Amino acid sequence: MLELRPICEHCATPLPPEAPQARICSYECTFCAACVEQVLYHVCPNCGGGFAPRPIRPAQRLGRHPPATQAIHRPVDPIAHAAFAARCAAGADERRAE
Repeated sequence: MLELRPICEHCATPLPPEAPQARICSYECTFCAACVEQVLYHVCPNCGGGFAPRPIRPAQRLGRHPPATQAIHRPVDPIAHAAFAARCAAGADERRAE
């Protein structure tokens, strides 16, 4: 079950369960679309993987399977991340974190 984390890990923008701008990596690191595109260059700063739109859980299922409440806020250093993203981009997606 996806956690549906409540904020962007970089800028702390609220990302409620129905947020169409939420993006996740394969480990569920959660960021807003603006940060993924403009700061992270589509490379997760935690695992080096890519991002996909986070699925939206139907509202009628949130009672039984509520979203996460713990906020994870770890802003990235844009300069250090740009170098990391460039190294990741040099390899194929499936080899990003090697």
